[in-house]
Amino acid sequence: MKRNTIIAGITFASIAVILGAFGAHALKAKLQTEMLQVFETGVRYQMYHSFALIVTGILSATFKSNSVKYAGNLFITGIFFFSGSLYLLSTKAVWTESSLSFLGPITPLGGLCFIAGWGMLLHAVIKNKQS
Repeated sequence: MKRNTIIAGITFASIAVILGAFGAHALKAKLQTEMLQVFETGVRYQMYHSFALIVTGILSATFKSNSVKYAGNLFITGIFFFSGSLYLLSTKAVWTESSLSFLGPITPLGGLCFIAGWGMLLHAVIKNKQS
């Protein structure tokens, strides 16, 4: 079992809960409805992939494959790129610096990291030699 992967998953899940509450309470009055939905999408995908990290850490005990390790790294990268860019893009109205448009192309890269992470997990399970 990869302890650090599980710790990362639990930490990211905790942060997702905090950001979800922050969005629902502090940002609700400051953001337009569509930007609040973008923020909530970031929180939702962060939570999904926090659970994915916890499961990946547990699966690493069964599937002795580098693919499992890569999956965890891809999920972490995806959280930073996908969710992180959505947080910044959706809240740019409350920032004094509004030149965050360069983050737009980073969001899909985060999504690709999520997809690749799931692919790595699938690869580890398919290639597993145990019955």
